[in-house]
Amino acid sequence: MLATLLLAALLSAGAPAQGNPDLKTPYEKGNGNQTATYDEAIDWYRSLDKVYDEVKMVPYGYTDSGRLLHLVIVSTDKDFDPASVKQKNKRVLLIQNGIHPGEPEGIDATMMLARDYLQDKNKRKQLDNVVLAIIPVYNIGGALNRNSHTRTNQNGPEEYGFRGNARNLDLNRDYIKTDSRNAELFHLIFRDWDPDVFMDNHTSNGADYQHVMTLIATQHNKLNPTLAGYLKQKMLPALYDGMQKDKFPMVPYMNTIGETPEKGITGFMESPRYATGYTALYNTIGFVPETHMLKPFNQRVQATYKLMENMIKTVHRDADEIGKLRAKAKQETLTQQSFALNWKLDTTKVEQIPFLGYAAKYKPSEVSGLERLYYDRKAPYSTKLNYYNEFKPTTTVQKPVAYIIPFAWREVIDRLKTDKVEMKQLKRDTTLQVETYYITDYKTGQRAYEGHYLHSDIKVEARTMQRQFLKGDYIVYLNQPANRFLVETLEPQAIDSYFAWNFFDSILMQKEYFSSYVFEDLAADYIKKDPKLKKRLEERRKQDPEFARSARAQLDFVYRNSPHYEFTHNMYPVGRLMQDIKLPL
Repeated sequence: MLATLLLAALLSAGAPAQGNPDLKTPYEKGNGNQTATYDEAIDWYRSLDKVYDEVKMVPYGYTDSGRLLHLVIVSTDKDFDPASVKQKNKRVLLIQNGIHPGEPEGIDATMMLARDYLQDKNKRKQLDNVVLAIIPVYNIGGALNRNSHTRTNQNGPEEYGFRGNARNLDLNRDYIKTDSRNAELFHLIFRDWDPDVFMDNHTSNGADYQHVMTLIATQHNKLNPTLAGYLKQKMLPALYDGMQKDKFPMVPYMNTIGETPEKGITGFMESPRYATGYTALYNTIGFVPETHMLKPFNQRVQATYKLMENMIKTVHRDADEIGKLRAKAKQETLTQQSFALNWKLDTTKVEQIPFLGYAAKYKPSEVSGLERLYYDRKAPYSTKLNYYNEFKPTTTVQKPVAYIIPFAWREVIDRLKTDKVEMKQLKRDTTLQVETYYITDYKTGQRAYEGHYLHSDIKVEARTMQRQFLKGDYIVYLNQPANRFLVETLEPQAIDSYFAWNFFDSILMQKEYFSSYVFEDLAADYIKKDPKLKKRLEERRKQDPEFARSARAQLDFVYRNSPHYEFTHNMYPVGRLMQDIKLPL
């Protein structure tokens, strides 16, 4: 009954104004279990653009599918220039839909939301100091790949899109590596509009429970402390209270410790490969709403609508405060000296949160005959769950004055340009003293992950040395809004660094070697002239019997400690300039 009444209210709110063309959405015209196609959504927003001067739909460019990615701006004073909007001290809420088109409720809910806020005078007032920027469908290739089966565990809609994009990339793993045209365009949108708040609408997988909506918020330990305090103390309570009043009690995303929720849940430490992990690098408060997959589609659409409605209310209410806090956070990022790169869960800190579940039980499987899990919806319960949502850094780094990136590393330079990073180039060849990393150890995945063989557990050794840089090499100073983005991508130890994503793999292969019979005499000469090297060789033989039995290994030891060994092997090419000196720029 509640779901029916809420749906009726939404349909009533969406009725077109007198004299306007029919602005009912494909979802509203359907049976409550259908979602708009990409073409239907874009055609509908074109109609909205024609009807309302307060709406402008902007094509940003072609995605991997060959179709255009659009941004729809809803601005009640008809100002569609991001710089002008910022000068007016308005807050920008960026809403993204269809990154996983099999999770489409955001597509339909946002269409109704945009229309309703233009047609309802009371709602419209909340846009006096809030501009909506909407990506109607982000993963267009996936949206065009419609089917009824790939979301195996999901209750509707009748047809939906596919998780992979036109290149079979999961776009919610592509924000840092930016392999897709979609991600390139997102970076342009994000850096153009510098949103204060970001929402990326999804549907969950996992346990069964009573809640329709779960929520991932930017992990507060990763967020600037100024913004983290506001997020925890004001913004999240407002959203949870609002959803409770709207009869959609909300719970954090069910990242369960065990097979079922009873043992507790943990926060989600989103690295920059994910949407909200990336947006946090620019002091944007991010959210990933995750409706529950087993709830009827119409309930999931309603819950998404209500959460966005509560988000607009909160941003409207706190617009001035959010603006001041972000300005402070941005200034602190400019002068911040130490940056955390990697994190781990702090299991000593726990809080209790309310949870509405279903009893987890077991019975014999009709397939295997073995014990299987099921949730008994005839046995609902209310309890308190342990929630572990504190993380502590495991790797920190001091920022340099600047990074120096050789011109040769085009893929990296292009990505920095896409993110509008401020860079300068050397006007002549220059020798500089810089801190240089050598990669001493790393692990590599044995299976392809999103088009890469990802590195992890990366260890480095820092050496200070004179290096020759060439005319055209890039100098990237860390005195800009992109500071944190630069540290997370250019420090190889970071979980989502460009090194981790294989953009520097050619340094890991030795290019020159030696012939043993030729190098024997040279090696003998080196250890005669260098008693310290001879002593190290002898000690290594004593400590390592296998090494002592290998003539080649002992020659290689001398070779690696001779001028013949290429100093660039395993040398990370990005230099860290530690002193602010005048450069020929």
